[in-house]
Formats: sequence, structure tokens, C-alpha cells
Amino acid sequence: MSLLYALLIGAIAGWLAGKLMKGGGFGLVLNIIIGIVGGVVGNWIFAKLGVAIGNGLISDVITGAIGACVILFIAGLFKK
Repeated sequence: MSLLYALLIGAIAGWLAGKLMKGGGFGLVLNIIIGIVGGVVGNWIFAKLGVAIGNGLISDVITGAIGACVILFIAGLFKK
């Protein structure tokens, strides 16, 4: 069940990050990958900042989306 949960959260977070960063996303598979990696990056960022985030669906999506936005921002710097 945790793999399915990670895929679902990754897909939502990747899609949301694509909308926030005006990129429109990269398709379902890449959005899931960006969202999952974004969750890891988001957790790392919040840990370094000392910010405690809750456990739950909404906080996981927000964390993944913020991390995915960071990844998309950095990718945009290399793209130009």
C-alpha cells in the first residue's frame, strides 16, 4: 500500500508543481517521478529549516509539491 500511496502523492504533487511553475507538467510518468523526488527534497528542506510538518495526505502533497517546484526551478536554470 505504501508504494501506491507514494505514486498517488507523487502524481498529485508533480501535477501541482507543474501548474505552479507554469510548466504544464511533463506527462503522468515524469510528474510522478518529479513528485516523489520532490517529496524527498521537500522533507530535506523542511528538516534543514527546522520546520515540523504534520503527517497526513495534505501535508505530504504540500511537501512534495514544494520539493518538486524546487526541482523544476533548478531544471529551468539549466534549460536556459
